[in-house]
Amino acid sequence: MAFFRSSREKRLWTWSLVVLMGIYATLLISKPLMDKMRESGITVAGFLAVMFLVALTVVLHGLKVKMGKTEIIVWIGIGAVYLMVLLRITVLVERSHLMEYSVLAVFIHEALMERKKQGGEIGFPALLAIGLTILFGAIDEGIQFFLPHRVFDIQDIIFNSMAAVMAMGSTKALSWARKKINRDKG
Repeated sequence: MAFFRSSREKRLWTWSLVVLMGIYATLLISKPLMDKMRESGITVAGFLAVMFLVALTVVLHGLKVKMGKTEIIVWIGIGAVYLMVLLRITVLVERSHLMEYSVLAVFIHEALMERKKQGGEIGFPALLAIGLTILFGAIDEGIQFFLPHRVFDIQDIIFNSMAAVMAMGSTKALSWARKKINRDKG
């Protein structure tokens, strides 16, 4: 019996693992990289470039799927919330936690939803995605405890948790908007 219930589930778990390994791989290079970026004065430009790529991804997704007014309003609301949170976080590295763990939570959630769609018994995929994301964030911090140039910080676990909750809240809000559009059509 195959572990994955579909090729899509396998792809989603693979992407989840790629994101997680990317997060863990930066543990070794993030401090020197951030120091170099600060020295060259490109931290703000780099952050803005990443935010532009995220916005471009959302816009391209929107062009691929016909959205109604409700879904557009939800997207704008989600964007506003993320932007406000990102602007309130003063440390650039902390901002990266919000993006990294949001993406991880979404991939895990999508993989769980695909498994459930294929007949797997997954009770609360969003809560499980949040829990797994928090666990992986805690492991991230645990690894940092043993690295000489890194520091274990409970606040980072809180940021990772917040990112997972925001991502699942956004996912559920978009799902609600999509269902409302389909309900209004039918």
